[in-house]
Amino acid sequence: MNEPPRLPGGGFAAWSRDRLALACRGAAECGDVWLLEPGVCVATAAGPCEAVLRRAQDFPKAPSPLFPPLRRPGGKPAPAPEDRARAHAARMRGLRAQAVAARTGEIAPQAAAFPGRWPAGRDIEVLPLVRHTLAEIGVSYLFSEDAPALLPLAAQLFLAREVLARPAHWVWPRWIPTPAQRFRTRQQTAFTDALRPVVDRRLSSGRLGEDMLGQMLRPSSRHGPLPPEAVLDTLPGITLATFETPSRAAGWILLHLARHPQAADRVAAEAALLPADPAATTAAHLASLRYTQALVREVLRLYPPSWLLTRRAPRQTQLAGYTVEAASTVLVCPYTAHRDTREHHQPDRFHPERWLDEPGSPAEPGAFLSFGTGPHSCEGTALATAMLTLLTAQTARRHRLNEPPGVQPSHRVTTFEGLATAGLRLRAVPR
Repeated sequence: MNEPPRLPGGGFAAWSRDRLALACRGAAECGDVWLLEPGVCVATAAGPCEAVLRRAQDFPKAPSPLFPPLRRPGGKPAPAPEDRARAHAARMRGLRAQAVAARTGEIAPQAAAFPGRWPAGRDIEVLPLVRHTLAEIGVSYLFSEDAPALLPLAAQLFLAREVLARPAHWVWPRWIPTPAQRFRTRQQTAFTDALRPVVDRRLSSGRLGEDMLGQMLRPSSRHGPLPPEAVLDTLPGITLATFETPSRAAGWILLHLARHPQAADRVAAEAALLPADPAATTAAHLASLRYTQALVREVLRLYPPSWLLTRRAPRQTQLAGYTVEAASTVLVCPYTAHRDTREHHQPDRFHPERWLDEPGSPAEPGAFLSFGTGPHSCEGTALATAMLTLLTAQTARRHRLNEPPGVQPSHRVTTFEGLATAGLRLRAVPR
């Protein structure tokens, strides 16, 4: 066993995310694991990427919550680790595939409303409109009738995340209360303070609700009820997650609808068979959108919204024939894993049919890591997939999309904290 080859171009501090993406793309053609600098490895090929994500004991996910537990008044302790683990399990009761399928009729009307908000015949910046719609869907899924009061505060959580993620000239230690961190804490506190009376009201009335919050408030047969503070601590992060990453994905999907009109026409033909009343949409209708789901999956393969994932190696271990030293950071790159020619035929080609059981399609289409894999895979996969599929179908059903004319692209690619189509401008023309 030996050290991975060195990725040329200097240490981690010398790399922008854009340069790292290009370098990893080239490196993936020559090797599976690369050394960026001492103590920092990059897995670029599909096999090592999957291995890192599945081997959670060898490569655990670093605990770096965007919204850490708030200080309790009177010096009360934060929820214990076992309560946080129980809160995660309680969240999953409301986010598992069966739970999402049962609530398809609640998701579909808001997805169907999105095309009607798009002013026809004008070039507009798409992502703010997409983000607002997906926030409405996500917050409603979590909190049902209490969602309208929480939606503006969820928008502020997104703003706090943007401020924290913004590149800075100085990298401050986490314990220093920077202006961005103080802004984050204020928004997190405002959201939690608004949610606390909702939790108290539901618990005192016994009407817990059928939404995700209601699932979290239900006592488990083994442990009983969760402490309210354990419920409240976990909700700012999951609330933001329901729409922040899906919004990045939706930008790429809408851009591909504009660039591939034949694929958009096929999506529109499927969507034409959906019920006229979106509230009547069922899980069976959603499952019938096979090509739409394949298109969404193919776009996420080409442009995974979370294109670089971070893991740690607490002890020396082996990966793809190389030694990874203890305390190393291991970067997993789904972007390059999805372009591994050993996994996908013509990997740079947009070809949704590769995910369908049709003549000419591969029996096993290859690696797909846009939602991660293994013990720490995205818990909102089913919800995000349903939201994106219905939004895509309803948009193609109502509109043909076009990029603005001219030699300049309609967007710029950003890679810091995620792969996004910043400033994306498109035009909608009614079908």
